[in-house]
This record gives sequence, C-alpha cells and structure tokens, in this order.
Amino acid sequence: MSKEPVLKFAVFILLSVASSLNAQQIRRDFPIQTGSTVQIINIYGRVDAVARTAAALGEGEAIDNGKNLNVSFTANSAKTLAENELKIDTNRSGIRIEVVPAEANKRIDISITLPSGVQVKIETGEGEVRVSGELESAEVRTDTGTIAADVPTDDLKYAFHWTASRPRFLSDIELEKVKEKTGGKFEIKGRFRLEAEKVRNGDEEIEGRGDAGSEPPAAAGGLPDRDETSTERAKDKNTKTKVLKTKVLKPRTISLNFTTARGIILLNIPPNEVSSDLRERPLTNAAKAIIRSGDSLLMEAIRRATPKYFGDYTRTLPPVKMEPAFAEKTGVEDIPGVSVKKAAVRVTDLNNRAIAGLEPKDFEVMENNVRREILSVRPITAPFNLVLLLDVSGSVDAYVNFIRKAARNFVETVDNRDRISIVTFNEDVKLLSRFTTNKTKLSESLDTFDAGGGTAYYDALAYTLAETLRPLKGERTAIVILTDGDDNRSFLPFDSLLASIQESGALVYPLYVPSALIAAAESKDTNAEIDTLRSRYMTLTSKAEGEGEKLARASGGVYYPISQISQIQKAYDDIVRQLRTAYTVTFRSETTASKGSGASPRLKIKINKPNAFASIGSVLKASEPE
Repeated sequence: MSKEPVLKFAVFILLSVASSLNAQQIRRDFPIQTGSTVQIINIYGRVDAVARTAAALGEGEAIDNGKNLNVSFTANSAKTLAENELKIDTNRSGIRIEVVPAEANKRIDISITLPSGVQVKIETGEGEVRVSGELESAEVRTDTGTIAADVPTDDLKYAFHWTASRPRFLSDIELEKVKEKTGGKFEIKGRFRLEAEKVRNGDEEIEGRGDAGSEPPAAAGGLPDRDETSTERAKDKNTKTKVLKTKVLKPRTISLNFTTARGIILLNIPPNEVSSDLRERPLTNAAKAIIRSGDSLLMEAIRRATPKYFGDYTRTLPPVKMEPAFAEKTGVEDIPGVSVKKAAVRVTDLNNRAIAGLEPKDFEVMENNVRREILSVRPITAPFNLVLLLDVSGSVDAYVNFIRKAARNFVETVDNRDRISIVTFNEDVKLLSRFTTNKTKLSESLDTFDAGGGTAYYDALAYTLAETLRPLKGERTAIVILTDGDDNRSFLPFDSLLASIQESGALVYPLYVPSALIAAAESKDTNAEIDTLRSRYMTLTSKAEGEGEKLARASGGVYYPISQISQIQKAYDDIVRQLRTAYTVTFRSETTASKGSGASPRLKIKINKPNAFASIGSVLKASEPE
C-alpha cells in the first residue's frame, strides 16, 4: 500500500471519531514525515506554530524510528466551532489547513506543534503569526498582522518584505540594511551566522570564526538532527600520544521568508517587549541616563530599540558597572548577640492600601522562628523624598495652566518636611526642580515648561528611577504621576519597568486623567457632564488602565483612575495619608547585623488582623537614626 492512501485513511479515522457536535475548541493529531510542508491559511485569526525535537515531543509521538512524527493541531474560537469551518487536506508533501469561518470576520485562532525540520507556510490578514523552534523554513504572509519568530541563529537566512509601508521591525541580532525597492516596497535580506565556539583538541583550543563565506564550527553536543562528522582518535606523530580529534558539527540552516503589507516583524524579541516607537532614532536624555545607570534589563531594552545609537553612545562612556536585572538586597549577616532593633513596617490591606491606627498588640515579630519581645510601635515620622512626574505632551498642549495648577495643589498638600523634585516629560524629560522643601521655588519652577510633542512615559519613569531616586536608595521614596497613561515615543516597553520598580523600593502612585476630561474641565460648558456623546471620550484606554494597576501593585503604591476633576485633590490627600501610614516597630533581638540595613530573611512580622499584610523596609539598631 502507498503512503498517500495510508495518510488519507488515518485522517479519515481521526475525523470520523470526532464528535459531530459543535464546540469552541477542536483538536487533531496528524502523522507527518520530516521535511514535509505544513500550510495554514487563516485570514481572520492568529496562528502559533512551534517546532520541537522528537525528544521534546514525548514518548509515543514518534513513528517509524523518527522518520514520521505527529502534528498536533488546535483551533479555538470565542464562538461555537463547527467541523466544516476547517478544511484539512493531507498528501505526500504534507498538510494543508484552511480556516473557513461560517460568519464574516469570525475569529478562529490556530496553534500547531510540529516536529523539527518541517517547513511551514502561513497566511493571515490582521492576525498575529508566531513561529518558533527548529523549523527548516518558515514562509509567512500577512496584511497588518505582526510576524514574530523565535528561532536559533546559528545559521539563519532571512528575507523580510514590506509591500505597503516603511519597515517596522525589531531584532535581537544585527540585520542587513533596509533596501527600498520599486513601487514603495522595502526589503531586508541576508544571512547571519554565529561566531564558532572554541573547539577543544587535546590540550589545545582552536578558535574559529563564522562569517558569510565560511562554514562555522559549533560546539560538540549539538542538536541530534544536524549534519555532523565523526569523532575519532589518532596518534600524534611527534608526541606519540593519543589526541581526541573532535570535528565540527554543521548547524542546520533555517530560512525565514516574511512578507507583510503593514505589519511588524520581530526576530527573537517577545511581543510584550516591543517599545512604542520602532523607528531607529537618536537617544534622548532620558535614554542616555538609563544607559549610564547600568541597569542591565533597561539597557538591553534600549539596545534592541536603537542598536546603532546605543552602540555609538556606549563607546563614549567609561566602562559601566553593570547592575543585575534583579539586584540582591544589601547583604545582612546574622551574628549572635543581644540588641534592640527597630524595623520600618508598612501594613496594607487586600487593595494595597495602608492601614492606620495599629497598636503593639496587633504585631507579632518572629526571628529565627522565635517570638521576640515588642518594646514599642510608633508611626514613622521621617520625611519622604517625593518625585512629581508630570505629562506635558501634546495631548495636554492646550491645558498647560491646568497642569500647573494641579501640580501646585500637590506641592501645597504634602508635609512641609517632605523633599519634592519635579520632572516633566513629553518626547524627553526635563528636571524642573531638584529635591527641596522650599515650596516657593517649586511653584516658580512650574512656570518654566511648555507642553507639546510625543509621550515617552515609560522612559520618563525609568529616568526617574535611574537618575533621580537611585542616589537615595534606602531612604523613603515615592513617585506621584499625573498623566493620561498612554505612551507613543518610549524606547522602553512597559514590561521592562516592573523589575526595576520593585528593586528601587519606591512607592508609585499613578493618577491617570483622560485628556478629554481636562478639556471638559477647562471649558465653560455647563452641560458637559450630561452630554453622553462627549463623556464617551472621557475615559482611559484599557491598556492604560491595566498598566496603571500593575505599576501600583508592583511598587506597593495605589492607582487612581480619575473620572472627575475633583478626584485629583482627593487623591493627593489620600496619597499623603498613605505615605504617613507606616510604623517603627522596636523589638528585642538576639542577633546583630554585621553590615547593611536590610531585613534579615529570618525576620518575620505578622499582623494579627484579617487581610492585613506587613512589608519590612529598613532594619536598624535602636541607637541609629531613622
């Protein structure tokens, strides 16, 4: 019997076993030969194709000693799915899957797991396409859909085409230059090979280099399905000793051919790490400050966004002391010895709001799993270092007076002992005032800015962490943000900020105000609040809403979505209360710290109230000032 009838019969059995009832998910498995082609046409949905080695696919999925493997295919939809919405054809060359929705524009998403070494061809309209793993080749075509590839780059051929727009792309490796073709089309085409790793030959190390004109060696122990030469032992004529001669493994060449009308192409960059503006552009002052900070995670995000300007700038700097993405806290070594310590403790509820009015009986201190005597619990009186971060981009261009008034109200609300710094941002940042308690100077500084331009919100927040607050690490710090929450110019993606915010220890209080709400407040239209059409546009984007909540949660602050102008002052008053609601817990300890003021991992503070949680800041000897 020929292979073609066998494949068709297998597919017939699989389909006939399936229930005829409609479902929101349909899953199928198909046998396929290595080197075959899988074609997917899904105009109204997403496609996610993952190639895995036979070992990764698991037992029972390999057939005929690895020559045939299974393809696992899943279709998902928010609506009911019917069998006839999937046209599946198998033959000797591979599998063809076409999605034919029963309703116009019905979204059906496809995910498929393939064996390594398979060729894929995918077509969507506006749906995102993701391809990953050791494919032999991937040919993808979209209209506006993002194409994201995550593939090995030992030996990579690539050809990226844009047929109706200028290129928008991001890559973890350096690509060839963009070429403009006829008819407004653009192309990036080339081949990338990693430098070969050192190959050990006896006691010698031989270092080879890969380039466009040579076959690069690779480290032994490479992928099992790559072409490889034998390993043999031979006698050295001079030393008469045996030398292990390890010949190189030839990496599989992976080919990518992507064509899109107006989509974004990503190569080994997670979609959630894409910045707001994909243009290659000069670094801003904020970006330069972030690079100087040595924060490796933030630096890498900027390098990806603008590799040329990043490289040019870093070459002008002295060697940077790189800080890890998740820096360890100041080292604390527990040494036996009786002492009295005081811990800065913040107590919050399920909504991350500070809880006031607690007494010593509400606390329980454990050290090395032994309860310690609490000597006193008092509210913290130490002043805060506050940064007021103001959005002065084009969305508020006509409402500068409103921004100034709102900022002055905040300055007047905070405690006279608190030190305030004011930073404004649009496409870049501007430091209006360094930390000071002089409210007159702060108010005067608010007359020195103009509004307009794009919005580099994420960069401004990272700048505040890297440039303004980093010298104050260990002190009480907070950032109060007045913005509409949207970003369209940052080098940094939002997700790259979260780890740095947690590490900084600064509390973040985002006040998100829709720009249309400011416009309504500035107008004299007394019917604005009951104008339903107008109020429809006085809301925040869902993206801004979600990010505001994440920022506050990551830092321990509170998020304030503003739907009425009067809520801004109420938010200021609440922020001041939140900042002042913390405690100094003095307790008797039987250990001393040799260095650092961080909390020992053996120190635990529990709150004897339901849904109340304690976070420990600095821990000092009772004789030290707070």
